[in-house]
Amino acid sequence: MAWLDAGAADGFPEGGSRVDLAGRSLAVFRIADDFYVIGDICSHAFASLSEGELWDYDVECPLHGSEFDVRTGIPRGLPATQPVATYEVRLEQGRVMVSVDGGGGDR
Repeated sequence: MAWLDAGAADGFPEGGSRVDLAGRSLAVFRIADDFYVIGDICSHAFASLSEGELWDYDVECPLHGSEFDVRTGIPRGLPATQPVATYEVRLEQGRVMVSVDGGGGDR
C-alpha cells in the first residue's frame, strides 16, 4: 500500500482543502482532530467539493447543492446519485498520509 504525504496536519484548516496526489485531485477535510479524504470532483458535475460548505460530516457541492458524507463518499441528496471515492488516511509524525491504492480518484 502506497502512503503519500498530503502535508502537515497543522497546515490544514478546519473544513476542506484541495491537494493533488499521484495525479488525483483530493479533498482533505479536517473535523476537529480527525481527517477524511475523498475525491475532490463531484460525481454529478465538475465542481470542487473542497470548496463546498461543511456541516457535521456532510459537504455540499458548491455547484448544485448535492451533499456527500466525507466518511463514506455517499451522496445524501440529489442531483448526485453516485458516490465519490474515499481514501484511507492516517497521521504520521504530524503529517497527513493518504493511501491512494484502491481509491477511485476523480470521476
